[in-house]
Amino acid sequence: MPDTNEAVTHAFWLAGRKATGESTLEVTSPWDGRRVGVVSVPTDAQIEEAVAAADAVREEFAATPAHVRAAALDHVSRRLAERGEEIARLISDENGKPIKWARGEVGRAVSVFRFAAEEARRFNSGEAQRLDTDAGGTGRLALTRRFPRGTVLGISPFNFPLNLSAHKVAPALAVGTPIILKPAPATPLSALILGELLAETELPAGSWSVLTVPNDRMPALVQDERLPVISFTGSEKVGYTIKESVPLKHCTLELGGNGAAVVLSDYASDADLDWAATRIGTFSNYQGGQSCISVQRVIADASVYEELVPKIVAAVEGQVTGDPNDDATDVGPLISEDAAKRVESWVDEAVRAGAKLLTGGKREGSNYAPTVLADVPADVTLSCEEIFGPVLTLHKVTDEDEAFAAVNDSKYGLQAGVFTREVRTAFRAHRALEVGGVIIGDVPSYRADQMPYGGAKKSGVGREGVRYAMEDYTYERVMVLTGLDL
Repeated sequence: MPDTNEAVTHAFWLAGRKATGESTLEVTSPWDGRRVGVVSVPTDAQIEEAVAAADAVREEFAATPAHVRAAALDHVSRRLAERGEEIARLISDENGKPIKWARGEVGRAVSVFRFAAEEARRFNSGEAQRLDTDAGGTGRLALTRRFPRGTVLGISPFNFPLNLSAHKVAPALAVGTPIILKPAPATPLSALILGELLAETELPAGSWSVLTVPNDRMPALVQDERLPVISFTGSEKVGYTIKESVPLKHCTLELGGNGAAVVLSDYASDADLDWAATRIGTFSNYQGGQSCISVQRVIADASVYEELVPKIVAAVEGQVTGDPNDDATDVGPLISEDAAKRVESWVDEAVRAGAKLLTGGKREGSNYAPTVLADVPADVTLSCEEIFGPVLTLHKVTDEDEAFAAVNDSKYGLQAGVFTREVRTAFRAHRALEVGGVIIGDVPSYRADQMPYGGAKKSGVGREGVRYAMEDYTYERVMVLTGLDL
């Protein structure tokens, strides 16, 4: 395919305006290697300008009326919808995501900005508390409101380059705190689109920047004291390195997982097992398995295991692989050939150690075939780490206790899915599973963008979901009024 972007260099957004630096980075398609675009990289002086501008506008932006912030967020939501197909194609090109999933990502980002606009109108209405419950509080009333912690440094990943950028930007603008967004170097173009749409609003100059900063130049930004809040989505290793390097900053970390789907004995009808297999087959492979909540482990009761396994294998083999621009494609390439080689090496290690390969297990360039393994030893890498690829492992257990123990036998705890029809079991799962979210009757891959989202253990700290991120970006400040007739 010819390179149609040879002369195009995309500017970054510095304090609300377009800017270019002295160097560039190239964005290529993981599917066919063609150049998707060239992005300008900010100089150190331009990064400093963006941080200084954000710091200078903090008080002004915090005082911006809610209707102004809400109107800007509504505008971005509408414009994302209007340009939806264009942006979906861009995501597919830079990320390799099948177009059907890219369209879904744009739709989610539309909702995120709409939710943020709604929350901006009602957030921080204040809570009044009478203090005259003791004699010393006679005539006193406490009024509690939330105020921004300070400028946010948002670091977004490659796997959802638009929607996870939206989850950084929209809540910050909703509460009136400036944000500097740093997109992943592999997929900066969709984040720069957000800059285009934000530039159409009347938000104060300096209240936002989108800086295409290479990863090796991030430590200075992370350390900058004028950026007291860091919201990072990415790998466990990088996330905790950031947190340990800035112990006095407020960090929200959305990290890895090895999502488990539990199928219990009561979920045994043909219709039940067909549904479970279909969902597992789809969501172990969507985004090429490059989602923190994709299904990596299936933990099935022995009473349903033998019937479930061939249904899962058939569902996985039914996933259409190929060109991400084809509407029929379910599974596209991984983000790079190196990523596919890593997945290949982990699967090969498991097979050498005794795992049984039921389907898949083949790599071609950056593409890795949807794969299912059984009898995977507990000490191989695939059992211990997040695969971040289209690979699924199957495990047989004897009862509910063993199933829940298997879910918890992991350093990760992001989300889990439990296929059961028993309400008591659902509540027990909610209580027993050491994860941030328990999805009953479905896979762990379900996420609604308004719900609290985050993990336990090595899956991170803090919560996203628009209102929850807004709370995370702010803190409570109490004012006590004295001498009142209550």
